[in-house]
Amino acid sequence: MDLNDLAAEFRADDLYQRKGQIARTLVHTPDLRVVIIALAGDRTIAEHHASATVTIHCLSGRLRLQLPDRQVELAAGNLLPLGRDLPHDVHALEDSVFVLTLGTT
Repeated sequence: MDLNDLAAEFRADDLYQRKGQIARTLVHTPDLRVVIIALAGDRTIAEHHASATVTIHCLSGRLRLQLPDRQVELAAGNLLPLGRDLPHDVHALEDSVFVLTLGTT
């Protein structure tokens, strides 16, 4: 699968145009989940946590994550691992696309 093609599809999607956010699960197996997410600039995914270790790989745009003890900015090409149960939010500083990978619990 071509993630750049998916990102372009997302930006043209009516749901993204209306809501500023769209996601699609790319892989869902008993031991792994991979999701691609497009988030419009100045949109935020509210604070949450995952019960597994995750990685966030920014494909395009810029993201800011608020962690309990610091803020982290991700630009295109950056990858951030997060430990299980770590509270965080995700804010798009500009139109962004990222891949979320979740391990098993």
